[in-house]
Amino acid sequence: MGADVGIVGSVGKVVGAKLTRNEIDQISRLIEAGLYLNPSDFIREAVREKLAAIKVIEYRDVDYETAKKEVAGYFQMKGEAYASDASTDLQLDYELVCKIMDDLEKEGKMEAI
Repeated sequence: MGADVGIVGSVGKVVGAKLTRNEIDQISRLIEAGLYLNPSDFIREAVREKLAAIKVIEYRDVDYETAKKEVAGYFQMKGEAYASDASTDLQLDYELVCKIMDDLEKEGKMEAI
């Protein structure tokens, strides 16, 4: 990974990283404006935001009928939602969710908006 890492008790680790003078100046201005307590506060928040943005989605391997029941239940509970939301929330393949939605629409159990 290239960064220096040191253990700090059982709560976390210290990670060293080099920043450019421009980056340090920008962080310092944010601290002076009261948006962050110190550089570590800024870096922790930046890392958390980046990790949240790179969420890895793992799909479950379920048979079509089970997936269909879950998708139907999902839309009954949510009312309106995008196929991508259902796919993510149910951990089902996006194309499978779209096919199920088409089938439910053909069966009259779901309306396209």
